[in-house]
Amino acid sequence: MQGGQLGSPTIQTHGVRLARKHTHDWVVLVLLAALVVALHYAPPFNRFVGKDMMTDIRYPVKPSTVPAWAVPIISILCPWVIFICIYVARRDVYDLHHATLGVLFAVLITAVSTDVIKTAVGRLRPDFFWRCFPDGKELYDQVTGDVICHGKKSFLMDGRKSFPSGHTSWSFAGLGFLSLYLSGKIKVFNHQGHVAKLCIVILPLLLASLVGISRVDDYRHHWEDVFVGGLIGWGPYAYFHMLEQLQAANSNDAQNQQSAATGGQHVGLSMQEHDRKSRNDLESGSV
Repeated sequence: MQGGQLGSPTIQTHGVRLARKHTHDWVVLVLLAALVVALHYAPPFNRFVGKDMMTDIRYPVKPSTVPAWAVPIISILCPWVIFICIYVARRDVYDLHHATLGVLFAVLITAVSTDVIKTAVGRLRPDFFWRCFPDGKELYDQVTGDVICHGKKSFLMDGRKSFPSGHTSWSFAGLGFLSLYLSGKIKVFNHQGHVAKLCIVILPLLLASLVGISRVDDYRHHWEDVFVGGLIGWGPYAYFHMLEQLQAANSNDAQNQQSAATGGQHVGLSMQEHDRKSRNDLESGSV
């Protein structure tokens, strides 16, 4: 029993003590959230944009199918609702607390990584032309050939943050965590052949994929941006899951080898004992 006490560990009985025990974790989360906000307003690398480079970035400006305010809801709030439902059913505050910490760390670390790369790369969005020249009148520096934009400054700055896709990385980080969480709760990988369980854990990943696809359809990202964003969000889970499987396989091999070696030692000792007994019988004339 968690906490060493009888009864289910609920928020009322263990919540305050649990939160105090993990105070440093929550402090780190607050710092990560502040860093995400700061990186959001950081100016990106001002990449040179010549007239001949405008060919692939003349897509129309469209409203986002998934607005920015909906991304935290999809990646954090939706998994948290599932965690609360499971808490109501099982009354285990440890599970609720650790799952909440897990999804927050996953999303915020992913967000920091994504925003750092966005700011450093400064790749242009597919609709950058119309952000730069909202009236369609092109203007370039006569010496350098670089664009002279007259669009809204904040909209232009966002137009230089195409790679990688933040919507996609956030979604795969939060919903990927939810997928693995559900797979553990309903025991998807217990080799019992329940395909319906696998369908349940695939649903969050499907939703994250649809978010990424919407970014390409809305001309907010190139397909490479979405692909790399998905890798940033989901890649670490897949990597650590692969390491876990390799460690389990290596552990099983080591146990099998140890069992084989132990069995061989027993066989060898038995044969030696049999030979020694046979010699004693011959010497005593029993045979």
